[in-house]
Amino acid sequence: MQGMDDAFTLLRQAVDLLPEDAVAENGRTVGDVREDVRRQEWEMVLGVLEEIGDVHPVSVDFWELLAEAARQMMLERSRRWCQWRGWEVQHGTVRATLSLMDPHEGGRRTAFSGDGRLRPMWDIGNRTTDGERELSIARLWVEYEQQLGPGETADVRLAPLRPEQWRHLKPGDVIFMHEAQPVAGIAEIIEVLPPRV
Repeated sequence: MQGMDDAFTLLRQAVDLLPEDAVAENGRTVGDVREDVRRQEWEMVLGVLEEIGDVHPVSVDFWELLAEAARQMMLERSRRWCQWRGWEVQHGTVRATLSLMDPHEGGRRTAFSGDGRLRPMWDIGNRTTDGERELSIARLWVEYEQQLGPGETADVRLAPLRPEQWRHLKPGDVIFMHEAQPVAGIAEIIEVLPPRV
C-alpha cells in the first residue's frame, strides 16, 4: 500500500498550496477539502482540488502534485488533465469553440477522444517567409465531453507545440483545424491567457 500513501500525501501537499479562501465554483472550500481528507475521500479530494484549480490561480507544482496523485490512483484522464493544466500555467491558455465538419464536407468519419492526445494542425493566420500558409500543431482537449464526433461542436483547449506563434490570437478570431487537406473543423477563439509564471 506504499503507493497509495504517496497519493494521499501528494493530495495533502496540494491542499497546503492553496490559500484558505480558495473556493470551487460549486462553493466547496479548502476547509471542505480538509474534511474530505480526514474522511479519506481521496477521489473526491482530487476532483474538488481540480475544480478549485480551474477558478483559482495555482502553481505548476499544484498541478504536478495532482497529476502524480491521479497516476498513483490509476485515474488516467485526471492525470492527463492535471498535466495539461500545469502546462497551461507555464505556456498560457488558448480556448475556442470548435465545430467539426461533417464527413460529406471532408471532415473526419469517426469521433476522437478529447483527452489531449489528438495533435491536429491549425491554420491560425501565420505565413511562411515566401507568403505560403503555415500550419501550426496544437494538441486538443475537449471540455466537458469524453469525445467529439463528426459534425459536433464543443469548447476546447489547445496546447500549441510553439505557443509563441499563437500570441496574436484574440477572442473572436477564427482558426481552422486540419487533419488532411480539407478543413476538418472551424474554431472561434473564446479566451487567450498568458503564462502565469
